[in-house]
Amino acid sequence: MTQGTALLQAERQAVVDACHRLAGEGLLIGTAGNVSVRAGEHVAVTATGVVLGRVTPADVTVVDLAGSVVAGELAPTSELELHLGIYRRWNAGAVVHTHSPQATAISLVLDELPCVHYQQLLLGGAVRVAPFAVFGSDELAEHVWTALDGKSAALLANHGAVVHGPTLPAAVDNALLLEWACELYRNAAAIGSPRVLDEGQQAAVVEAAMRRGYGRTHRIEEDL
Repeated sequence: MTQGTALLQAERQAVVDACHRLAGEGLLIGTAGNVSVRAGEHVAVTATGVVLGRVTPADVTVVDLAGSVVAGELAPTSELELHLGIYRRWNAGAVVHTHSPQATAISLVLDELPCVHYQQLLLGGAVRVAPFAVFGSDELAEHVWTALDGKSAALLANHGAVVHGPTLPAAVDNALLLEWACELYRNAAAIGSPRVLDEGQQAAVVEAAMRRGYGRTHRIEEDL
């Protein structure tokens, strides 16, 4: 057993748990998608070809930041370089890539998912759509890194979505939030032209969220 295997048992189980949750929510379907989490100089990532709703710790491979396998019997996802590039550029803690239905549908039509609800500000506002490139290619990775600049989410044209977060639970939450925002936009667009929050409205939401401590609980005495 290598040191990497010993150190990343908990992270490999966390990847399994995240995959099961995302599959249960309908965001991971069959073998489509991949999930990873970083622990220091190592990354635990789903292996290529595994059914993500039934993944086990043995289906999670450990690599270093150069992409060399240090633990596991299975080859890592073909999108490994995409994940590693996100870790190198933004010091992310986890990455989730899905072919979720709502996000993928939006990626077929739009060049950018506009900011139509203030919850999207948690993802950086409007979500860019990276141009199409073949899965697993350096070209796709480059397109996605560009689309993620200043954001924690991107859509991949005719493909799916990628999100990252400081932790694996945060990345999972971002994936769920992006899917919700895509569904919201699709539902609104079926009725009419969705209103988009302008920069002033977005800034006002950010100011109010900071002032009120939005997104965290408050003990009653804190507000007295």
